[in-house]
Amino acid sequence: MTGDEGLSDMVLGDLVKLRAMAPSDAEALWRWNHDPDVMRWMNDGYAQSPAQVERWMAERPRNTYGDVLLGIEVLSDTELIGLVRLRGAEPETGCAELDVYLGEKGYWGRGYATDAMRAVCRYGFEEMRLHKITLTVVTENHAAHHVYQKVGFVDEGRLRQVFRRDGQWYDMFTMGLLEDELR
Repeated sequence: MTGDEGLSDMVLGDLVKLRAMAPSDAEALWRWNHDPDVMRWMNDGYAQSPAQVERWMAERPRNTYGDVLLGIEVLSDTELIGLVRLRGAEPETGCAELDVYLGEKGYWGRGYATDAMRAVCRYGFEEMRLHKITLTVVTENHAAHHVYQKVGFVDEGRLRQVFRRDGQWYDMFTMGLLEDELR
């Protein structure tokens, strides 16, 4: 896959649809990235202006095999509620890293993140022919850890004191999902 032409228009789940992100999504992305509740357990980098986020979205290369960024929408609506990303994919290894978050807090705890995870993993295994998908999660992020386990991810290791928030260091789990483990 060399560009968006290899990516079907949408990846469908039971509750969500995943679609390529667009420059028009910059406002929502900026808002989520500046919400302390949304970013609590995520590496949030340095603050950016809305114009910087809009420019990044406009200049971001098209989706490729090595970096697929998809917006999460509710199946029955066009409201953007989050994003998923498969990055670092290499056909030689059949592995990719997964990032996911729901930015619209009204959708937390209602199965949308689980459905988005299943949909993007199914896409990775079936369309990209990946063998393994990995991720990291702060050990204190119990809700996300539970979602990942429900989808089939297993703990593979622990990275000690690699995430800092509010003056405290936290460990992270590294988790993996093989193609035949998706639930």
